[in-house]
Amino acid sequence: MRGFEVVSTKAQDGLNLPKRSTQSAAGYDFEASEDIVIPSATSNPFFKGLSILSLGKLKGVRDNTDLQNMLKPVLIPTGIKAYMAEGEYLQLVSRSSGPIKKRIMMPNAVGIVDADYYNNPSNEGEIFFQFINFGMKDVHIKKGERIGQGIFLPYLLADGDDSVTKASRQGGFGSTGQN
Repeated sequence: MRGFEVVSTKAQDGLNLPKRSTQSAAGYDFEASEDIVIPSATSNPFFKGLSILSLGKLKGVRDNTDLQNMLKPVLIPTGIKAYMAEGEYLQLVSRSSGPIKKRIMMPNAVGIVDADYYNNPSNEGEIFFQFINFGMKDVHIKKGERIGQGIFLPYLLADGDDSVTKASRQGGFGSTGQN
C-alpha cells in the first residue's frame, strides 16, 4: 500500500531506498542522489536577496524576477518517489542534526508529498528536499548522505469535500495551488 521506488532516470545510479534506522523510528531516512553544494549565508542568493530587501539596496537587481530568483532555496534531489494509499501523504522533515551540525534548515519547515505526485508526467514524482544554509561556510552534501526524513501519515477531509470539483495533477514539484 505504501513504499518507495527509484525514478527511472536514476535506476542505474545505485541509490538506496529510504529506510528507518532504528526499530522505533517514525521517519524513513532519505539520501541525496548526487553531490550538491548549499551556499553559505555569506554567498547564498537567498540571504543576499533578504539583505537587498531589508536594506533597500536594489543595485544590480534588474527587476522583481531577479529578486525572486535570489530568494530560492537549494533543491536536493533524492532520485526516489513514494507511492501510498488514498487518504495518506508523505511528510518531509529535516534531520534533527541539520541545524546543529551543518547549519542547514528547510525554509518550508515541512514538505508535503501528495499521493498523486507519484508518477506525475513532469518528473515521475521524484522527491526533493529544500534547504538554506545559515552558516558561514558552504555545506557540501555527498551522494548517499542522509538529508531528511519522510513519515507516512493519514489525513482527514472536511464535510462536503467530495462535492468540490478538483483538478487532476499535471505537474511535478510545486505544481498544486498555482493561483
